[in-house]
Amino acid sequence: MRILLLCHAFNSLSQRLYSELAARGHRLSVEYDVADTVAEEAVALFRPELIIAPYLRRAIPESIWRQHRCLIVHPGIVGDRGPSALDWAIQEGERTWGVTVLQATGEMDGGPVWAAEAFPMRRAKKSSLYRHEVSEAATRAVIRAVERFTAGGFVPMPVDDTDPAIRGRARPLMRQADRAIDWQHDATAHILARLNAADGFPGVADELFGEPCLLFDGSPEDTLRAGKPGEVIAWRETAILRATVDGAVWIGHLRRRAAVDSLKLPATQVLAEQLATIPEAPLDSYSPSAGRTWQDIRYEEAGRVGFLHFDFYNGAMNTRQCRRLQAAYRWAQQRPVRVLVLMGGRDHWSNGIHLASIEAAESPADESWANINAIDDLAEAIITSADQITVAALQGNCGAGGCFLARAADLVWARAGVLLNPHYRNMGNLYGSEYWTYLLPARVGSEGAQAIMRDRLPMSAVAGVAAGFLDVCLTGDAEAFRIDVARRAAELAAAPDFAVRLQAKRAQRFADEAAQPLASYRAAELAEMQRNFYGFDPSYHVARFHFVHKTPNSWTPRHLAIHRDLGWSVPQ
Repeated sequence: MRILLLCHAFNSLSQRLYSELAARGHRLSVEYDVADTVAEEAVALFRPELIIAPYLRRAIPESIWRQHRCLIVHPGIVGDRGPSALDWAIQEGERTWGVTVLQATGEMDGGPVWAAEAFPMRRAKKSSLYRHEVSEAATRAVIRAVERFTAGGFVPMPVDDTDPAIRGRARPLMRQADRAIDWQHDATAHILARLNAADGFPGVADELFGEPCLLFDGSPEDTLRAGKPGEVIAWRETAILRATVDGAVWIGHLRRRAAVDSLKLPATQVLAEQLATIPEAPLDSYSPSAGRTWQDIRYEEAGRVGFLHFDFYNGAMNTRQCRRLQAAYRWAQQRPVRVLVLMGGRDHWSNGIHLASIEAAESPADESWANINAIDDLAEAIITSADQITVAALQGNCGAGGCFLARAADLVWARAGVLLNPHYRNMGNLYGSEYWTYLLPARVGSEGAQAIMRDRLPMSAVAGVAAGFLDVCLTGDAEAFRIDVARRAAELAAAPDFAVRLQAKRAQRFADEAAQPLASYRAAELAEMQRNFYGFDPSYHVARFHFVHKTPNSWTPRHLAIHRDLGWSVPQ
């Protein structure tokens, strides 16, 4: 069946649905919702049998929904209406929530229901809930709706607002007045709920050191106490700590409100001058803290297995984070373990270099160069480690250089539901590094590597195993995945043939080095990257600018909008 995905952007949910539906044999094309006329043209060209809108910021034109079956994915329970569904649910402490797939009509979010899925709410950032619970529920609901549409005869259920069993209701756009924090009176839990509800976008409007700003990325603190409510009392790496009436909260990221083109950046980067007189609160080890605190790199050990966690916001890794992670990795290598598992973070494993920090640098080209070399050094350390079997355990999504950083490990285990984007060209024809020219062809073959880089499409965990890029796809439940990873790693460490396996790894690395030195792959990649960063073609710098400033899309990339390919024709 031909299905058109109409969306504001090809975000994580859109990509997940694209992958799941394509795996079921449907013919997919994508159109960004740029304007009514553009959407109408896409429909005319592709002639879809079904239109699905997984992520829209405005209504589908009547000229489309009256002529075609259009299904809207709404991140709210049945009866819920409005653009801030998940924000209200988090801020008001809903214990259960859901996703509804409804038919587009003249009433926003008010059409009849094709499918609905519920899930228990977790105390977490909006972005985390969206990537896990919402994404999983939406996938199940959309697949059920598509099956019902394909089978025919299904009558979607109109929503009766007078039915007491329907607890969803129409709610307005959540504004900053609804999100406001009163530091002199609000308890820590209340503040965290507001920060979580605004995470990702739009942030919570506030003021720090007399400067208007937007707050993002809140985390609890159980131990450190000092100062008056609202005061910045400490900092650690990228985060600042603010006192509350009953404790303190960490703020990981900020955006200045005074400047129109300001970026969301690590809080300590934004407030570097003001923090000169604020005490640092460093952690004295990589071990997990006894109480809740902000800790982006931590290490745990169970028997002969070490687990290195690195939870970087949105999976972006700046130069210093790469250097710190490399130091932690080198430290972990000295531990008496046989297997070293690189866990990444819950929401992202890694998305490669930190484009926002690069954009904010005095010389973006120089910072790009520093950042890519730092992540290359980390990848090299993983590739050349000879005393442990290394595993990359992908709990969350992985993109660009992060995919190849993961592939630097001996084994890559991914959670079902995880998405990979193992390519670079969407960022202004960026060539990429992280030793991908060594790692990728060895796993998928030369033709497979060319196809991945050319097609630039998301890859599901199941597809990743089929292609050879991943070794194993495990359960989709996040907690069960971590348990399964720990069990498998322990079995690997205790295996009778462990020594043989480790020796085979060393022999393979020796043979690869003899065939072509690892340094030559890096040199060739960086020669291309140097042209991207410093050459006459500004594509990378232009694409990075639009990406970090979230410039609205003005057209749909041709590798997604297959209906705009000159060779496209509707099958007869």
